[in-house]
Amino acid sequence: MQGLHLTADLYQCTGDTSIFVDENALAALCRSETERSGLTIVGEKWVTFPEYQGEPGGVTGAILLAESHLAIHTWPERGGVTLDVYVCNFTDDNSGKAQQLLDGIIAAFKPTQLQRNQLIRGDHDAPSEAELLWENLNPNSVYGFRFKRRLLSKQTKFQHLELLESEDMGVTLRLDGCLMTAEKEEFFYHESLVHPATVAHPNPRHALILGGGDGGALEELLKHNTIESATLVDLDEEVIAVAKAHLQAINHGSLDNPRARVLVGDGAQFVKQTQDKFDIVLLDLTDPETPAGPLYTKAFFEDCRQVLAEGGAMVIHLGAPFYEPEQITRLSTELQSVFKHVSAYGLHIPLYGAYWAMAVVSDQLQPAQLSSAEVEKRLTERGVDALQYYNPAVHGALFALPTYYQKLLP
Repeated sequence: MQGLHLTADLYQCTGDTSIFVDENALAALCRSETERSGLTIVGEKWVTFPEYQGEPGGVTGAILLAESHLAIHTWPERGGVTLDVYVCNFTDDNSGKAQQLLDGIIAAFKPTQLQRNQLIRGDHDAPSEAELLWENLNPNSVYGFRFKRRLLSKQTKFQHLELLESEDMGVTLRLDGCLMTAEKEEFFYHESLVHPATVAHPNPRHALILGGGDGGALEELLKHNTIESATLVDLDEEVIAVAKAHLQAINHGSLDNPRARVLVGDGAQFVKQTQDKFDIVLLDLTDPETPAGPLYTKAFFEDCRQVLAEGGAMVIHLGAPFYEPEQITRLSTELQSVFKHVSAYGLHIPLYGAYWAMAVVSDQLQPAQLSSAEVEKRLTERGVDALQYYNPAVHGALFALPTYYQKLLP
């Protein structure tokens, strides 16, 4: 009997109009997303309603699943959709598949506003007010967290933005169904993204962050008193606005720091057009399978190389080596074809559910060669403190790679 029931109410949708009024188009979408999620179709029924006062009627449909059901109704005159997915978890945990199915259909409709709810059914031990959200590591593996409150859910011009609150993670940012950063845990990622390369550089003065609208990487970067200017370019101004209003525990006001220049725009275009040179470039991006995909290409890496000052370095995260080995190999190979040195490193990041790969790439800088004594000296001289993960001993440990990870690298 135990199962997961997900519902979503979509408003002011901007997706293809055919899936609002054409039952064949809607059915094809729902079948495709159901099959992609790994759930099992055993039957279906679709009905198109007649026109009303000159407006096309909506479509109601249901797909019967071996695991339970999907139900949907469209309201074309309002650009609205009501959607629910229920799966039984009696013999197998189908929660991740249900979440993937819901997310796929929502993405097709492109709602401007969205309300989501979740109900754990038939489980007396589950907290009644905690929403369990799953995220995919690859098509075969998922992980998840319980969130006690949903603080914000909105569709920006580019993506669906959510703020959630968890006992373990605190306020958490989620974009297009992917967990990005959380106030109690962000130091794992942000400190490791910023400090290995920045400490290794003998005198970093000018830095560029592409993405990173939450301000967490910027905050870490500005801890170095050698940094005279830090430019941050993020595509989505609403992420920056939400970060300023709700994620102060992550960015500590860095987005308004006088040494910071915060720009809204396309990072790829900025890199092509800027005449500035940077000692450190941080690619604080969403994953390659997101709209940030074009920024994980050899052509873009070559553009980034052109904006590096002499002795400069770029930092990028590569993904999870155990769950995404092909991606690690591809990106590492492309980076190696552009830069003389690719210094791969890694750590476990709780919010991302896995050991995570990163790399410092440069034609001169090799951070793994820096001694712990020199790391300590530079941190002290630059006034870098209040660190929760990174320290002189950890610097070297980050570059000590597990054998399976080493074998993925060119």
